[in-house]
Amino acid sequence: MSNRAVLEVIALDEQDAVAAQTGGADRLELVTDMAADGLTPSTATFTAIRRAVDIPLRVMLRLADGFAAGNPEELDALVARTADLRAAGADEFVLGFLTADGEPDLVAVERLVAVLDGARWTFHRAIDRAADRDGLRKRLADLPGLDTYLTAGAAGGVDDGLPVLEAEAARAGEPGYEPQILVGGGLRLDHLPRLRAAGLTAFHIGGAARPRGWAAPVSPDAVRTWREVLDTP
Repeated sequence: MSNRAVLEVIALDEQDAVAAQTGGADRLELVTDMAADGLTPSTATFTAIRRAVDIPLRVMLRLADGFAAGNPEELDALVARTADLRAAGADEFVLGFLTADGEPDLVAVERLVAVLDGARWTFHRAIDRAADRDGLRKRLADLPGLDTYLTAGAAGGVDDGLPVLEAEAARAGEPGYEPQILVGGGLRLDHLPRLRAAGLTAFHIGGAARPRGWAAPVSPDAVRTWREVLDTP
């Protein structure tokens, strides 16, 4: 079995997607509106990117900034958008919602998972705002398709979350801890030695793939640097 680390890169459009794949990304997280921490792209954008690259795409499911699913009408709209994306061929997703008291919003998550119909998905950084990380993992453990948690270990980012990431990596395989940890949120190259030593093997970058700023496109050279560091024994 390959020990190659997974490198996931945020992509907004075809240009980003091609640059990320050229640089060595293994997977893309497809979003729009990075100022709102990533919202659901249009079906047309997904289709164009799917034609442009041949690596896996995980499509963000969120219509507004924050980690609330919204009112019933807003959740209905997201379910409909999800169904459209699924019909267009999207087969991997990113989602995650909390209630006002920091508990997992099982109503919203379960409605979306039903539409995903077995597709694989990531529970994103909502876990870093949860009232009880361990409890959240255990309450979501039996949902079909959940194979990844995108997390920095803390709301403030990887700098603050390193001890939590190490502790959760050590619990791999326990109930609720079977999904892969995908480290992202203020991730830097200098974090990698400690994270790799803890056994973590999947990493997510957004701004780090855009050295000229968030408004700039993905740089294949920046992605290539991450790929080379991850591939160095």
